[in-house]
Amino acid sequence: MSGTTNSPLSHAAAPFIADAATVRAALPHLDVRGVLARLFASLGRGEAVQPPQTLALFPQQAGDFITYLGVLAEAGVFGAKLSPYIAGTSGNAPIITAWTALMSMQTGQPLMWCDAGLLTTERTAGTTALAVDRLAPREARRLAVIGAGAVALAHIRHAAPLRAWESIRVFSPSLAGDAARAEQVRATDARVSVESSAQACVADADVIMLCTSSGKPVLALDTLTKPALITSISTNVAQAHEIDPAALPTLDVFCDYRRTTPHSAGEMTIAAREHGWSPDAIVGDLADLANDACPRPTYARHAFFRSIGLGLEDIAVAYALYAHLRAAR
Repeated sequence: MSGTTNSPLSHAAAPFIADAATVRAALPHLDVRGVLARLFASLGRGEAVQPPQTLALFPQQAGDFITYLGVLAEAGVFGAKLSPYIAGTSGNAPIITAWTALMSMQTGQPLMWCDAGLLTTERTAGTTALAVDRLAPREARRLAVIGAGAVALAHIRHAAPLRAWESIRVFSPSLAGDAARAEQVRATDARVSVESSAQACVADADVIMLCTSSGKPVLALDTLTKPALITSISTNVAQAHEIDPAALPTLDVFCDYRRTTPHSAGEMTIAAREHGWSPDAIVGDLADLANDACPRPTYARHAFFRSIGLGLEDIAVAYALYAHLRAAR
């Protein structure tokens, strides 16, 4: 990297480019959940700005890209993540990538351009883990996970130390008949078991993390035997939702950021349009929780946490990566 001082925000002749291999090597050195906790505390104090994400469609249904913006004044940086979905042709799978541009609020110069694929996985799981830590009962002992991809495994890694889990049960249809993949999932934590059905996975669960790329519900709430914390993430599928939007009025709803999430989360927009739900019913977001500005769930009914992925999360984690890489020079 070019530059003549040790300051992470010093002027650089050209931005540093961090490819996937560089990011992968740095990840063990990043305190992702700690970075996110500080970010949301800053957001709640007005020391960060989170604009709405934007979706731009390619012509002729060739795909789209989402732009995630953020300003983190405490660190003196701003930037954007661009995440395209390029439709496959002739039977080819779609292409999904993500890159983040990090810039200095002091000089207006670009600091880093990094492959954000791995960082997106980590910040998504880290955000869910932060919500679980703030919202789950301290006595929670049974964790359930729907999904078995890279994002689901990252969720397990991030959530595993948060409570004294007695069991971590995982279900995904993709594991049926794939013994090698199932063993990889079990290897994530000694408490992990692979279940043969979603119902068996979530039976008596205290916390249920939905970690899929599905555009339609993957969990039937009426099969749950007691109130639980349910977390859900986003995918590029239009109007994606992992629970039935009609259920939102019956839940204590939390989200990553109440000013932007209700306008992008599929089940929230559908529930507002078709089921009489209002974003005003959101109990709190992570900025509120980080500053003790909202009540915690009482678990008289299910609690639901929805994240859409914020540009500020991308900027904060990218800045942590940038600072680490500069310190390691």
